[in-house]
Formats: sequence, structure tokens, C-alpha cells
Amino acid sequence: MKTGILFDLDGTLLDTLEDLKDGVNHALRCFGYPERTLGEIREMVGNGARVLIAKAVPAGAEVEPVLSCFQEYYQGHCRIRTKPYDGIEAAMERLGRDYPLAIVSNKPDGAVKKLCAEYFPGIYAQGEQPGCPRKPAPDMLRIAMEKIGAERCIYVGDSEVDVLTARNAGVPCLSVTWGFRDRSVLEEAGADWFCHDPECLPDAIGEMIELEEWCCNGQ
Repeated sequence: MKTGILFDLDGTLLDTLEDLKDGVNHALRCFGYPERTLGEIREMVGNGARVLIAKAVPAGAEVEPVLSCFQEYYQGHCRIRTKPYDGIEAAMERLGRDYPLAIVSNKPDGAVKKLCAEYFPGIYAQGEQPGCPRKPAPDMLRIAMEKIGAERCIYVGDSEVDVLTARNAGVPCLSVTWGFRDRSVLEEAGADWFCHDPECLPDAIGEMIELEEWCCNGQ
């Protein structure tokens, strides 16, 4: 049975927080709204651009104009301070020798494809797009599995959204602790498999796959 490894992007493979903060604050400034701190943005990300902007604007503010401003700016400025976490590129190269890989993100699809083409070329990548429910719906995972020819998968992510996505898809989740959520948040969401260092990612995934029956049955 062919096992694929699927990854979240922001907070899992790439540290995108500074560019997201700059994009959000650019849009907020355009409408005269107060800016947000890095810590505030860190807590807001994970459910897609619309939810991010809805949380960032003042209560009662209209979301759509600010969202449009953010998306236009971020599309052209999503690679300014964004970078892979230390050790991620080597880990992905190692995993790619043994498993089909895919990246699924609630970030807008255009930005996902731009970033992944630069940092993870050749890996199937999908972001939020019309007609496909965003995570935690399982649809994106199922589409990615079909695209890479995987009959089962392990999903790797950094947030409670990722834990719930994996549960909804009926697949095991490996939660990483170097991203945008603290371990306590992940544990509260029901996470039970963790990786604390990108360099250890291939070994952590290998250990999960050795538990063949559990991996096949999901959670």
C-alpha cells in the first residue's frame, strides 16, 4: 500500500509569519485601522486569508475590501522575509526519496504555488481555491492523495486546524512544535504524535509508518 506524506505549509515547512504580518498591516493601514503585532498574527493564522483578515480588522469593519487589499499586496510580497525552517529542505529531500509528497495549505493558491515552486520544486502543492472547502475539511487532503497516487498518508502540521483536518480525513497526524502553536494548544486539540526538530522529521515519520496497523486505520 503506497504511503504519501502530506504537509501543511505555514508554520510547518516555511516561517511565513513576518511576511503575513507585513501584508496584514499594509491592508490595515490602507483603511486607517490599527496594526497588529507579530504575536497577534501568530494566533490568527491557520484558517485561511479571509478568517485572518476578519480577526485582524476592528469589530464591525467590512472584511472584503481589506481582504482584497491584503491578497493583492501579499501575492507580490510573500517571499520577502519568508524562509524554510532550518533543516526542512534536507528533510524533504530525504523523505522524497522514499515517499510521494504533497503540500496542502489554507493560504491562497497563488501564493502557495509561488512559494512551493521556489522552495520545494516538483512537489504537488495546493492552496485555498474556489470549489474546494479549506481545512479542516478533508477535501484538500483527499485530492492531494489522489494526485500523488497515495492510498494512505500521514499528515504533518503545526496547528489545531491540522489535527482536526487529519481526524476528519481519517489519517494520522504528526504535529510539529517549531511552528505557530505551542504544544499545549496541540495537545488540547488531541495531538498525540510530535516532532520537535525538522532534522528529526524523517525518523519520526519512519517510526509512525512502522506501526503498520495503526497507520492503516488512521485515528
